[in-house]
Amino acid sequence: MSETAKTSPNLPGGQAGPDVPDTGAAEEFARQIEGGPAAATAAAPQDVALPALGFAGMLRWAWTQLTSMRTALFLLLLLAVAAVPGSLFPQRPANPAVVTQYIEDHPGSGPWLDRFQLFDVYSSVWFSAIYLLLFISLIGCVIPRARQHWKAIRSQPPRTPRRLSRLPEYGALALAAGALVTAASAVEDAARLLKRRGYRVEVRGTDTNMPSVGAERGFLKEVGNLVFHVSLIGVLVSVAIGGLFGYRGQKIIVEGDSFVNTLVGYDNFAPGTNFSESQLAPFSLQLDKFEVVFDRESKTHYGQPLDFTATMTTRDGPGAEPRQQTLKVNEPLGIGGTNVYLVGNGYAPVVTVRDGQGNIAHQGPVVSVPSDGAYTSTMVLKVPDAKPEQLGFVGLFLPTALEGEDGVAFGSDPDPFNPRLYLNSYAGDLGLDQGDPKNVYVLDTTKLKVLNDRTQKSGGIVLGPQETFTLPEGLGTITFDGLKRYVALDITADPGQGGALVFSSLALAGLCASLFIGRRRVWVRAGTHPDGRTMVEWALLARGEDHRLGDEAAAVRKLLEKEWLAAPGRPADNSKNTGAGGAKNS
Repeated sequence: MSETAKTSPNLPGGQAGPDVPDTGAAEEFARQIEGGPAAATAAAPQDVALPALGFAGMLRWAWTQLTSMRTALFLLLLLAVAAVPGSLFPQRPANPAVVTQYIEDHPGSGPWLDRFQLFDVYSSVWFSAIYLLLFISLIGCVIPRARQHWKAIRSQPPRTPRRLSRLPEYGALALAAGALVTAASAVEDAARLLKRRGYRVEVRGTDTNMPSVGAERGFLKEVGNLVFHVSLIGVLVSVAIGGLFGYRGQKIIVEGDSFVNTLVGYDNFAPGTNFSESQLAPFSLQLDKFEVVFDRESKTHYGQPLDFTATMTTRDGPGAEPRQQTLKVNEPLGIGGTNVYLVGNGYAPVVTVRDGQGNIAHQGPVVSVPSDGAYTSTMVLKVPDAKPEQLGFVGLFLPTALEGEDGVAFGSDPDPFNPRLYLNSYAGDLGLDQGDPKNVYVLDTTKLKVLNDRTQKSGGIVLGPQETFTLPEGLGTITFDGLKRYVALDITADPGQGGALVFSSLALAGLCASLFIGRRRVWVRAGTHPDGRTMVEWALLARGEDHRLGDEAAAVRKLLEKEWLAAPGRPADNSKNTGAGGAKNS
């Protein structure tokens, strides 16, 4: 007669559950195995004088603290917190003019913020220090753990514990004397089954009366953990490479105009620390046409933009064949190792200004900056070549202008159904001859003479397409010739971008492996009871938390029972269920 018994982990001492028959033999066998010398009584604690660390000891202690996993996680969190000011305050590399204006608008706090490098967060001393410490900490964490894991992979599974019933998952099985299963064959069978299940096994004590097998699997869990941390280092290195050798620039292109990838061609350029002008690929872009589709059907979102499409002619080099490519929002254009992003658009009224001597002082499109959904745009035009006095114009461009009862114009639609220019004109020294850099979108009128202003008798300048206005005092004329669109481009070259993508993907894969793969150990031990029956017990242990360890224990038990109680030629009786273990009596 074959008998099975499964002990419950919820009962002390590995006692059998109430539904499992013949628990006495299993318990007696477990007590025989678990017998051993009593634990020695711990010595009473005594006062110990700790030696001084010394300089070398302090360095060793500091290195241990820096390379601990807790410190690495803290530095990673600190780096994320340190990056927050970069999104709260304007950054000088991206837009120095905005930073200058911010400091002027906040004379109290602005200089202090600049003193603490909050306008240069990502190149500041404190951010770089956190970045470097995190890099060192991760390396110091990964290398020792990789060595330990390499030794663990090459080592044999841990020795079989003396008291298996103390482990979280435990079970026992009693086989009848006539089952033809000896203690040695039971251990060999268990080793074969566990190996088939993916465990690394080692059979021990085959020449003793209580052989056992130790099995272990789940090494990919620690491999995934190491891959995750190594990938974080790779991401940091990739970001550092991008910051050292990459660059970023902005350029506004009007329909029909071209851009050549040279330093002088950019409106704003932010190079990396080790950037060289030779890194600029000699490509060129030409904006052929820019189209915007606005919502004309919805009542609640009427006039909202739906799609932006820039049709461009590109050349990889001076002698390269031209190609026509399309640029959209979130669909960058790749050329010459750079990515070209569409970040803005607007209208550029084409204006001709003649000076007091009748000469053309300016002719061409003037970029206006939209301020709302109706593309109400501010416009500044500086004409330093005008004679006898330099001229300046400030005002608004309205694609579809309407005037209220008070005579004030406002924009009503983003499409150019009724385009109008509303300008004030000034004369005098524009301050451009001294060579000091000036914002092209700002005109300082404090030292200029007012020629036209809607608050004065002369009135403001109002121009429709193909209309001309004559300036007072014979200082010239201004003509609204037509209208074009423009696009604002962000051109970036990041040599570390590919590496960052690869390492971030590996980090995600490693994190998934470390979260979903369980590191488990299984021990199976067999012996012969005095009455001739073969007694088998097994136990499972997980490294760390593993909520699926119980399912694994049930799977192991099922394999063992199927092998010994339901195999061909083995006695089995399926007429009566013995309880939780699913074993049968025969």
